[in-house]
Amino acid sequence: MRTGTAIHRRIMPAVILTERMFMHWRLHPMVPLQSVLLPTLLLLTYYLVVSKSMMLATGSDNLATLVPMCIVAGTMMGTLNAGFHIPGERDSGLLSRFWVMPVHRGSFLAGTVLAEAAQTLGAGFFILLVGMSLGLRFEGPWLAAIAFLLIPVLVTIVFATIVIAVAVRTHSAPLLTLLGGAAIGLAFCTGGVAPLEHFPAWVQPIARAQPLTPVIDAMRALVEGEPAGRSLLIGLAWLIGLAAVFGPLAVRGYRAAAQSGGAG
Repeated sequence: MRTGTAIHRRIMPAVILTERMFMHWRLHPMVPLQSVLLPTLLLLTYYLVVSKSMMLATGSDNLATLVPMCIVAGTMMGTLNAGFHIPGERDSGLLSRFWVMPVHRGSFLAGTVLAEAAQTLGAGFFILLVGMSLGLRFEGPWLAAIAFLLIPVLVTIVFATIVIAVAVRTHSAPLLTLLGGAAIGLAFCTGGVAPLEHFPAWVQPIARAQPLTPVIDAMRALVEGEPAGRSLLIGLAWLIGLAAVFGPLAVRGYRAAAQSGGAG
């Protein structure tokens, strides 16, 4: 019973802070809509303008890779917005107030990450529906669709950790913008725009080695009913490695910012 109560006390503050993020998004709806509307617009524009040429060049409209790329790019756009309001909360002393409250001190970080994960799940589902309206079909079992939607959630959790690690340590909005631009650029260099063999020769090794390529390739394999295990394992290894590096940085940065009431 005590164990259950202790777990409840740790979880509920994070849930409450997640709800706080949802309230913030209701007041500023363009923040979550950005992670849906821009990737959807990209998906529709690319499909309507380029798909016929892609079909002639490769024999495929590349929709099975394009939709995952748009979902992952959308997660980057949405998660980046979380980083822009953290410096304001730090400078206003809100982080310090959270720190001294009788709740688990990781609740703020957990609440932010949970909110971003929920947003990603909803945005991914919507973009997937748009992709299916354009002709995307899952060739494998229906469970593949669940795995397809959960993979971007894992990406969001890790990227949110990276964004938080940067946001609690800097006043520089341009630095966060640069981080987001680099992450979205990685999403575009994954075969979503065109198969990797159509990239310039010097770009191909970089594109194949970067962390988002196996993630999107695993999502493509789930759509086409192909084995996704190898790509998924490589992608998970990348995500776990990044989380192991930036997770402690985010925690230490949050602690320093909260205790000082300013930048860590």
